[in-house]
Amino acid sequence: MPRLSILRTLLIAALLAAAPLAHAIDRDQAAAQVQKQTGGRVLSVDSADRDGRKVFRVKVLTRSGDVRIVIVDAQTGRVR
Repeated sequence: MPRLSILRTLLIAALLAAAPLAHAIDRDQAAAQVQKQTGGRVLSVDSADRDGRKVFRVKVLTRSGDVRIVIVDAQTGRVR
């Protein structure tokens, strides 16, 4: 019986490790984060894949009139 329990635990752990991770933030949250950080106006938000990770490419018009692309990691919410 203990062997079956160990196998069941290992199987559950393997399934959880293989499951795709949920995204920490969505596109609206990424836009809001960039707007707050830059103080600019968000022009567009696109999702992309960078180095095997989902990111949001946020195009923002800064207060100084420059257009910048800000990358936000969808998993962590970290701005790159």
